[in-house]
Amino acid sequence: MKQTIVFFRLACLLSFVFGLASCGIDMPKETVSSFETLTVDTTDIVLPVKFSAKMKGQADVTISPQVSGQLMKICVTEGQQVSRGQTLFVIDSRNAQHEVEAAEANLQAAQANLQAAQAQANSAKLEYESNKNLFDKKIVSSYMLENSLNNYKQAQAAVSQAKASITQAQSAVNRAKVNLGFCTLTSPVSGVIGEIPVFAGDMVSPGTHLTVVSGNRQMEAEFSVPESVLEQNYATNKFKNVEDALKLFPDVTFVMKNGTEYPYGGRITSATGIVNAATGTIACKATFPNPEGKLFSGIQGTVVLPASKRGVMVVPQAAVLRLQDKSLVYKVRPDSTATAVTVTTTDTGNGKDVIITSGLNVGDRIVTVGANNLEEGQKVLFPEESKSE
Repeated sequence: MKQTIVFFRLACLLSFVFGLASCGIDMPKETVSSFETLTVDTTDIVLPVKFSAKMKGQADVTISPQVSGQLMKICVTEGQQVSRGQTLFVIDSRNAQHEVEAAEANLQAAQANLQAAQAQANSAKLEYESNKNLFDKKIVSSYMLENSLNNYKQAQAAVSQAKASITQAQSAVNRAKVNLGFCTLTSPVSGVIGEIPVFAGDMVSPGTHLTVVSGNRQMEAEFSVPESVLEQNYATNKFKNVEDALKLFPDVTFVMKNGTEYPYGGRITSATGIVNAATGTIACKATFPNPEGKLFSGIQGTVVLPASKRGVMVVPQAAVLRLQDKSLVYKVRPDSTATAVTVTTTDTGNGKDVIITSGLNVGDRIVTVGANNLEEGQKVLFPEESKSE
């Protein structure tokens, strides 16, 4: 029964098809799709020139102690935002306090010695003046006068020495107080605390790395520019020096490693002016504002510098076919047939177009859409021709 139904349906279908044919109804015809073409011309374009960069705080400061002692307290945590003058670390200050007290005691002793020396000098002066008066009256001998004069001079020398001792003692007090102040380490800039490799209770000394405070209000992207790029700019714009070149550079952007573009533009603010003999590059810095603290020291990314190109031939990437190490474009002959020509290209960086540097001339007509389906000598059907058929 099932086989009978199947044969019946098949017979109906064949009858329907033959019926359409006998009634004179045309079946759909296969048509050839037309190709899109472009007449090559010159234009101006802005190209993104990219440089690998590493971000650094404009005022990154390494925090190290200037005195030795036990680290008593760590007052901040990694990643914490701090203000200038905020306490970061506290070192055991007892020895430094004792040094201050000892220095102050020495200063007091020196001051007492000065008072005694001044009193002795005053007495010696009175004795000398008295003997001089008596000598003038021929009451005392010249020996007595000379002896009192020598005593007076010795007393004056003792006063000078006592004053010098006070100066030294005062310097010792000041130095001891400075050392005492070094026991409390404060932040020299406003910024973010980096890694803290020490712990409370550790013994530290001058040179011990405690942390880095990254002044992140302004960030600097450090990157290297090939010598050839700068030479080209100098030749094109006839800059007299690096400073003039930096002033005319456009704003740059910073792109994170994940492809996200930083929302604030930056300026190239410095270039060393010295070419690295090993790499053939010049070290540059671009400064970016960081009001929201999204940039951190050490992050890597790309500095993008917009470079203007004038009078270049720009074509869609779809028009260029890659064949091993060659790039081909199908050029349209006057008889509307296509012929493959070899070209050299430069990437525009926008993901859509390329610059033709050789192989084509202004006015040439090339196939843009459908070029990958073409064969040498194949006729290119333009839209108006396909409509007329």
